[in-house]
Amino acid sequence: MNRKKKINQTLKSKAKKANAKLHGRNNKPKYISKAERARLALEEEQASPVAAD
Repeated sequence: MNRKKKINQTLKSKAKKANAKLHGRNNKPKYISKAERARLALEEEQASPVAAD
């Protein structure tokens, strides 16, 4: 009984980890560095006045 329980426990934990790896990271937005955000803001700022003219 104890051997069966141990095997089932390891299989369940591996399945749980695999499932978490597949479905866990989709909720998190992609990281954008501070320099990249500043560059994007600068590009957006430069593009806006051109479109307004």
